[in-house]
Order: sequence, then structure tokens, then C-alpha cells
Amino acid sequence: MKRVTFTFFVILFTAFQAASQITITESAGWLESACVKWTPFQGASSYNVYYSGGGTTDKKLDTQLIRSYGTYFRADVLGLAEGTYTLKVVPVVGTVENMAAATVSPALIVKPHVREGFAFTNGVIPGAYNLDGTAKAGAIIIYLTEANANTVSCDVKNDKGVATTYSGIMNILTARGKGYDKTPLIIRMIGCVKTISSLNAGNFFYFGGFNNTTRLIENITVEGVGDDATAYSYGFGFKRSKGIEIRNIGIMMFGDDGVGMDTDNFNIWIHNNDFFYGKPGADADQVKGDGSIDLKYNSTRITLSFNHFWDSGKVMGIGGATGEDSPLLVTYHHNWFDHADSRCPRLTNTNSHVYNNYYDGVAKYGVGTAKVTSVFVEANFFRGYQRPMTISGQGSDTYSSATGAYDLDGTFSGQAGGMTKSYNNKLDNCIKYVSNKQHATQFDAYEVESRNEQIPATVKAVTGGYVYNNFDTEAGFYTYSPETPDNAKANVITYAGRLNGGDFKWSFNNVVDDVSADVNQALKAAIVGYQSKLVAIQGESGGVSEVKRPTRLQLNIYPNPVHNILKISSDAIIIGIEIYSISGLLLQTFEGGMTSLDINQLSKGIYLLSIKTENEQIQKIIVKV
Repeated sequence: MKRVTFTFFVILFTAFQAASQITITESAGWLESACVKWTPFQGASSYNVYYSGGGTTDKKLDTQLIRSYGTYFRADVLGLAEGTYTLKVVPVVGTVENMAAATVSPALIVKPHVREGFAFTNGVIPGAYNLDGTAKAGAIIIYLTEANANTVSCDVKNDKGVATTYSGIMNILTARGKGYDKTPLIIRMIGCVKTISSLNAGNFFYFGGFNNTTRLIENITVEGVGDDATAYSYGFGFKRSKGIEIRNIGIMMFGDDGVGMDTDNFNIWIHNNDFFYGKPGADADQVKGDGSIDLKYNSTRITLSFNHFWDSGKVMGIGGATGEDSPLLVTYHHNWFDHADSRCPRLTNTNSHVYNNYYDGVAKYGVGTAKVTSVFVEANFFRGYQRPMTISGQGSDTYSSATGAYDLDGTFSGQAGGMTKSYNNKLDNCIKYVSNKQHATQFDAYEVESRNEQIPATVKAVTGGYVYNNFDTEAGFYTYSPETPDNAKANVITYAGRLNGGDFKWSFNNVVDDVSADVNQALKAAIVGYQSKLVAIQGESGGVSEVKRPTRLQLNIYPNPVHNILKISSDAIIIGIEIYSISGLLLQTFEGGMTSLDINQLSKGIYLLSIKTENEQIQKIIVKV
């Protein structure tokens, strides 16, 4: 006989024996957040969830953080300081909490985000959270969903301190862009949000300030809730902004850039996001989208960390093509360049610190250094790279395997070269790389023996004669804690991208994808066809408010407990039904289309009913009496 090993059977059996308590199926601590999942509780009209820890006891979560995924519910608590917490789930029947059925999670360990890099200089803490991960005093929270993106309301103050209510998330940000209201603002994105009116240029969730001094748009965090928050068909745009944070969001099929910073943006932190394909552009090199991230024109003091780039084409272009008044200051750490093609990053007119990133099978090149750029590349893990580091106009950029000389025009850039300082990087199967120890002038990076070693002024770029400015050894350079390349790789794989790697899963074929810069057609089909599994969000009134997706399946079994004949009513087509013992042994099988089941031959006891429909499989506990 067919036997199924499935822990869920035991969980359901335990729940039934325990006088119908809430059954928690999963709980975990993460980066300044924690989550809990549980199975639906019979008779519950809604749920309350409380958390304890960090000096707080039984603090109630906002109801919008409680969501239904059909076969289970989930709640996430955000804004937690480092520490140990528990979550308690309480079913609400009508309007009354059933405390006897409440269940508390095991102790959950919450870790802090790594707050390092240029974004945290000049005394700025980007976003609406404190350094310890808790919300700043007086912070306002907006819950943003597909259903309310154009109707959600928030008060914004004018120059007199008088508040006006604005509706629609873009209207709220436009009002904030006048630069008078600096109140910390947290925008929490729930599920997949596709339809937003008044996007800037039709492509950007936009942060635009009035001027570049006193009236910047400031103090805003946009964060995804859970592992499935997705911005679909648009990116995030910045102009005259300061102290903005974007985190824990999947960015799919954006129309221009996934993140675009154009003119006077300061202390911006972009972290723990998943960057997927964008919409194809007009040029041949834009088949995967224009670019994941683009920074230019005095967009400086930026940190880009713990992001996951999935087969991105042109990942990051940094520095305006026509130049900058002074070098942009940008930090990149713990990013996962997962079979991306190039520009990881591509740098002009910048001082950049690139450390502890995982370069995982990039087809063309990793760190590309061009004019007026000093980049310190430290303790990264490069695996399966054609060209891990390259400088415009020299080294592997101009080397000819046919002649054995550095006489090619170069394919990376037609610009003059910058200078790359390299320390403690690990190169695993990287086939094109030349250090200064191999060639005194025609090198891809100048390797030093310690992080504080300076590159002498006698070392110059072959094209243009640029000299490394040693920005990273100057007094006042920010404090940071680099890991070994191997430890960095492990942490990147664990923490880069959205919570627990996000809800979108994909495995690359290194043999093919390490060297291919073509669109992965199967991956693109999965991205284009992405659908959120979110069914409903528990609303402000404590009930459940639907989000825009197909109607949920209605399926009932009765009577339960049952003597001999079990009846089924459903608004979906049933393909087949199986009955299992609690130990997982298949006992009976029924064809689809049946509305009643004869279970007379079963002994008295508890069984699992597994019902397969066209779209999903549903488990129900039945009791034979």
C-alpha cells in the first residue's frame, strides 16, 4: 500500500488531541523581524498575534500584518531590535479571543541588519528606523497593497505645520516632496503590488524633493512584509532625496531602472532586495532590462548591500556619463551577483568600496573601473568569472590571445582608465585576470599586502594616467567589519535578497549559465508569469479584506465526526480523494466527481482526507465514530 511520510499529519493529530489549540507549523527570527505560520482554526473569524521580548510583553501586531495563504495563515512582526522573542497566536471567534486555544512559538533569535558604508556617514541614519532596528520616534506606518495603492490615505504637513490628508501612495509622496514634512515614514508593502497610478514617467515609485538643500524628501523606509512583497512593472526613482531606505522587496519587470538615482541624492540605503529581469529596452544590451541600478549626478553617500541580482544584464552603472563635480561615494557589500552579466558595478567618477560580495558565475566582467575612479575591492568571493576585475584600456581589457600582447582596443569601455586596489579577494576558476605582480603596468588590479597599504603615485592608469587617490586610508573613513571571502559567501547566500530568499525560487545550471549572457527563457517565463500566493489580508476592522486575485476555493465536508457516509460540497472540480491513517498509510482512494464517500470499512479513529482539485491539494481531518 502507498505510504506517505508527512510531518503535517502528526501536527494535525497533535492539534486535535490538544483540545483544538492553534497549530503553529513554522516560526523563525530573521533580520530585525520574526514570523509565524499556523493552520486555519475552525470557527475563527480572525486572529490576534502578540509578541514578547526586547523589554516588551504581549504587544499586539497591527492586523494588516496577518495574512491568509489559503491553507495557512502568516504574521510578520517588523522593527525588532536584536534579541530573543516569542510570538503568540490567538483565534478570535466573533469578537472574543479564545485564549484557551492560543499557542506561543518557541524562542526566536532576531539578528540586526549590517549598517555600514557611506550611507551612514555625515550623521545620517537612512530611513525611518533607528540604528537598533526600532522605529524612529513619531514614525507613521502606511500599509500598501494592490487593493489600496491608489486610495490609501496619510496626512502630510505644509510649511505652516498644518496637515492635509492625501490619498494614493504617489500623491502622498508628491506632497512629502515639497520638503516640509520630515516625519519618519514607513511604507510596508504587502504582497504583489502592480497597479499604481501617477508613477513618475510611468516607470518609477518616486521620491522627488523640491530642492537639494532644505527641502529634500527625507526619512522614508519602504519595506516588504514577509518573503513575497513584490514591486511588479516599475522601479524606484530618486531625485533630491535624503535618508531613504528600500528593503525586502522583489523588483520585477521594471520599465526603466530597478533603482534609478538621478541628481542630488544623499545617504540612500538599498538592501536585501531581489532584482529580476526588467522589461526589454530598445538597445541590444537591454534585453534583460535597462539596468538594475543606476546612480548619477551627485547621487552620493550610498550603500547597496545584501541584494540578490538574478541573471541581471547591466547590473549597476555608477557615475554620470558627462562627469561629476566630485567623485560619488558608494559602498557595495554582501551582494549576490547570481549569474549576472556585467557592471557589478561599472564605475566612473566615483570613490567606491566593494567588499564581501559573492560573484557567482558572471559571464562578462565584475568590477569595471573607468575614468576618475578609485575602487577598493576587498575580501570578495569570485567564482566562475571571465574577468573578475577590469580597468578600461589595460590588462585583460586589451590583451590579445592571438598575439600575446596588450594591443586590442578594449571591449569594456572607450573611456580612460581608473584604478583598482585589490586585497584579500578569493578567485575560484576565474580565467582572465592579471595583477600587478604578473605585469607591472598591464594589470586588472593592483594587489596590496594589507588593507591600509596605499598605492603609490607612480602607479598610473595606462590610458589617461589616473592615480589612485587612497580615499580608503584617509582619516575619518567609516568603520566596518569585513569577513573572510568564504564567510562572506556563506552569509550572502543566507541573507541576500528578501527574507529567507524570497518566495521566488530558481536554480541555475552553472555549466550553461556561467558563460551565457543570453536571456534565460525559462527563468523569464517564470518571472513574467509570477503570481502572488497571497489570498487575503486581515483588515483594520479585524475582519478579512480580500486582495485582487482569483476567488478562494470553497470546500466543505460533513458531517464530521462521521459514522459511514461523508459528504463533500465544493465550487471546484475535484480530481481525486485519498484517505490516510495518521501514520501516513493510504487506506482508500476515490475518483473525482464524487459528492459522498462510503467509509464504513474504516475503524473508529482519526484520519486525514486529501482532496486534489485542478489548482490545489487540500487536507482535512475527519473523525470516524
